[in-house]
Amino acid sequence: GRSEAETEALWAARREASPSLSRLKPGKISEDVAVPRSNLPRLIEELERIGLRTGLVVTGYGHLGDGNVHVNILFDGPEQEMQVRRAVEEVFRLALSLGGTLSGEHGVGTAKAPFVGWELGPRELELMARIKKLCDPRGVLNPGKIFPPVGAG
Repeated sequence: GRSEAETEALWAARREASPSLSRLKPGKISEDVAVPRSNLPRLIEELERIGLRTGLVVTGYGHLGDGNVHVNILFDGPEQEMQVRRAVEEVFRLALSLGGTLSGEHGVGTAKAPFVGWELGPRELELMARIKKLCDPRGVLNPGKIFPPVGAG
């Protein structure tokens, strides 16, 4: 086993991962995906390739014991918006192609909502919308976050 000092040193390094990345470039987008642990090496290799293709820094760290990876896309400024969007889409497609999911820990919010259909089919999305309507018939809980507001469309 590790000593208490070794354990604390590892945790200190982990806590510094995000702040350290923030110092590399002015812009940083953080995503979280998860893949089967057996595909973690491939995910990390492909993140580097996505960075090379898009001209951005794309890296990952996280909860490797369960396959959850915090993917960080670092960029210089708003002029790189299209490259950032492309990188985000490539990261999501990569995770799914490796048998993973769009979100390992943080869930699907408004930013990932457009991509949920890549992972779930229309039947699953319809079922989720029906469950949401059953539990929230007036559409007052997180209105418009994933599904269109009641009365829309």
